Amino acid sequence: MSTSTGKIVRIHSTGAPDVLKYEDLEIGPPKAGEVQVEHKAIGLNFIEVYWRTGVYPLPLPTSIGNEGAGIVRAVGEGVKDFQVGDRVAYGCGPLGSYCTVRNMPTHPLVKIPDAIDFDTAAAMMLKGFTAQYLLRRVYKVQAGETILFHAAAGGVGTIATQWAKSLGVRVIGTVSTREKAELARANGCAEVIITSEENVVKRVKELTDGKGVPVVYDSVGKATFVESLDCLKPRGMMVSFGNASGKVDPVPLQWLVERGSLVLTRPTVASFTADKAEMLESAAEMFGVVASGAVKIQINQRFALADVVKAHTKLENRCTTGSTVLIP
Repeated sequence: MSTSTGKIVRIHSTGAPDVLKYEDLEIGPPKAGEVQVEHKAIGLNFIEVYWRTGVYPLPLPTSIGNEGAGIVRAVGEGVKDFQVGDRVAYGCGPLGSYCTVRNMPTHPLVKIPDAIDFDTAAAMMLKGFTAQYLLRRVYKVQAGETILFHAAAGGVGTIATQWAKSLGVRVIGTVSTREKAELARANGCAEVIITSEENVVKRVKELTDGKGVPVVYDSVGKATFVESLDCLKPRGMMVSFGNASGKVDPVPLQWLVERGSLVLTRPTVASFTADKAEMLESAAEMFGVVASGAVKIQINQRFALADVVKAHTKLENRCTTGSTVLIP
């Protein structure tokens, strides 16, 4: 297989969305242990804003993105689990999904069931893996519990709240606008708190007869961290899994004592997908809830890969809901 051409989005410096550059790509055949994937859809996630702006530093220049779906076009020496023509998707790196075609190791790849199309797969992998580990591994929610989920109308939120409801969990979701509140209710939230209009802690206590919740899932970060702690019942768990509003300041351990022996964790999807068998188990459960209809992947925005600057601008300004995909 000779060298072929394509397109790639790279950053040569960190900053505003316009640092994303749509460039030509030359790519050779896959090496041993690799496959070449021709992308049909690429997932867009808020973590890519962190990479672009330098919140999470990367060596430059680089391509970003770690979620995509497409077709295997070539296989390298020693690859046995995949063959040319396989429909595949991934949601846990390595970085570089912002391109039309790429060579990559087989570890992150999973085969897409026939019932799942490329756009859906690209929109659900990272967010679906995240929802899975949050609800089923970090804190295994139980039927009858009431939980608090911040940013309930976002990409992870719309998946996780549907999933939690299907498990018999009562979800209190937070959103920033009335429009997003309607979306959150449609996706399984029994109660929705509009953060621009209501006091989150006061409302959560009202909705739980003063007890608080056993777990809070918080991807907002700095702006909501303390109030999230205050929403927990004694011995509850604070799951901080994102920094959309900025990094959380150092936390005095005494805060956890004062609020009743709280548990604080800061998980990341990489820790729950590093083991191939565990990742495949998570993927099977994730595909299962989507195929059953219990969780519907809502792709509310589509952008051409060439329009990635526009896509990042919308994402960073909180102008998106549900999932967003880039189309090569």
